[in-house]
Amino acid sequence: MNDIRRTILWVIFGFSMVLLWDQWQVYNGHKATFFPQTSQLAKTASAPASSVPPSTVPGTTATASTVPGAPVAAGAAAASAVPSAGAIAPTPASQKIDVSTDVLHLTFDTEGGSLIRVEFPHIAGDQKTGTFVLLDQSGSRKYVAESGLIGGDYPNHKTVMTMSGDRQLKDGANELVVKFESPEKGGLKLVKTYTFHRGAYDASVKHEITNTGAAPVSPQLYMQLVRDGDKLPGESSFYSTFTGPAAYTEAKKFHKIDFSDIEKGKAEIDKESTNGYVAMVQHYFASAWILPDGVKRELFVRKVDSNLYAVGMIAPLAPIAPGATKTVDAKFFAGPQEENLLEKITPGLELVKDYGWLTILAKPLYWLLTQLHSFIHNWGWSIMALVLTIKIAFYWLQAKGYESMAKMKAINPKVMAMRERYKDNPQQMQQEMMRIYREEKVNPMGGCFPIMVQIPVFIALYWVLLSSVEMRGAPWIGWIHDLAAPDPYFILPAIMTLTTMLQTALNPAPPDPMQAKMMWIMPLAFSVMFFFFPSGLVLYWITNNVLSIAQQWIINKRMGVPPQFNLPKFS
Repeated sequence: MNDIRRTILWVIFGFSMVLLWDQWQVYNGHKATFFPQTSQLAKTASAPASSVPPSTVPGTTATASTVPGAPVAAGAAAASAVPSAGAIAPTPASQKIDVSTDVLHLTFDTEGGSLIRVEFPHIAGDQKTGTFVLLDQSGSRKYVAESGLIGGDYPNHKTVMTMSGDRQLKDGANELVVKFESPEKGGLKLVKTYTFHRGAYDASVKHEITNTGAAPVSPQLYMQLVRDGDKLPGESSFYSTFTGPAAYTEAKKFHKIDFSDIEKGKAEIDKESTNGYVAMVQHYFASAWILPDGVKRELFVRKVDSNLYAVGMIAPLAPIAPGATKTVDAKFFAGPQEENLLEKITPGLELVKDYGWLTILAKPLYWLLTQLHSFIHNWGWSIMALVLTIKIAFYWLQAKGYESMAKMKAINPKVMAMRERYKDNPQQMQQEMMRIYREEKVNPMGGCFPIMVQIPVFIALYWVLLSSVEMRGAPWIGWIHDLAAPDPYFILPAIMTLTTMLQTALNPAPPDPMQAKMMWIMPLAFSVMFFFFPSGLVLYWITNNVLSIAQQWIINKRMGVPPQFNLPKFS
């Protein structure tokens, strides 16, 4: 039964890692590593522009708009009415307007009053060569925030507007107001007012729609985020994270949408809601359009052009009388995925920092990590303190597992002698093995349950460390200047490999030679991946290994089982 227990444990461990890695790849829109599926995102050219039939939103009617005839995904009826980039050529020339607060450098385009660049002056760039840029419209990149009116030939994100307001947050001021006013178009005038606050990554965005005509009109307001489907620069193939649209409603909660699902017309999104937001998510950062609760809206995702995708909301407006003005307040967010910050902006926005199915465990672990950091003031030492805290919490449970392994190790010579004696009689061997276990009061499966209970906790901690923007650019000691980046000299991965080998050597050697080889091959293969993992993750694993070795050593000594290193035999 010793070899059966060991086999089960390694099979569970190995298969879990295979499934975790494979589903991780698929989940993040990449080709599966071990179980390939259908083709990835296809980059097809959009069809020529065509006239789209009127879209209908309950209570309102949108007239036809000219958009590229690209495939339209969830929310198709309303989304098809949103003008696409390049659909309408502006008559006057547009201008780029630079605006700065203490935490944001922004670039607006007077064409539509759209936000086409968001830069964080206090956050280092990926290559440590400059500040970090989230939204951008340059070269092959496109990631912008747009809004406008549909339902007629009304002002939209292709309409050139007039800008007014300050361009820099003044000393002593707490807010910066930037206004974009459209000309009259189709009997409507649109004024967009962005209000940025000191120290904040979110802005209030007020849309004022004035009816300059002689008859009531019922336009629809849309807000969308448009970006390309390319991978992030420098994204690792060993630990890719999700990049793409996401949405949140109280009905469906937080859900991510793969670019490939939009491409295939299989994207799922709540088409109608009175709450929630739409977002574009990537590793550590996100952007989002947010409407107040109670405002009816239709959510959509669509393919705008070749390798260009949009997620947005459309809000139908009540009829606006001649000379009257209707105001719709919204929020726009672009910034790091800091949970405490996101929770204050709107309910559910903190979920853009996605822990997946282990959120219920990950959130308390993140809270505990931040509490430890508030005392230690170093994220590296905080990670080690958190692992120590978890090991203490699970000490009794893990001790039971190690005690069972120590008992197995103590009777292993007797089992090996019995196996040699009955090697030609498997049935008798099993009977004698069970007799030994009964006499020695040993449960061969006793070491498995404590380990299985702890696995979800440590996987949750893994996602906490991988997802937390606080690790980005955070130093530990000496040569580790960024816990979110791999060790530049591979010192931590080498130490992690050595501790893994030491921990494996302390375990009882399986009687079966093939199992003994697998007992060494699996940890070594797993260790290779850590040479490309963020330093914070490797540090967490080293700490866990060292504490496990110490605990196992102490329990073995206490039970009178001298620690013994079982070295591999591959001959």
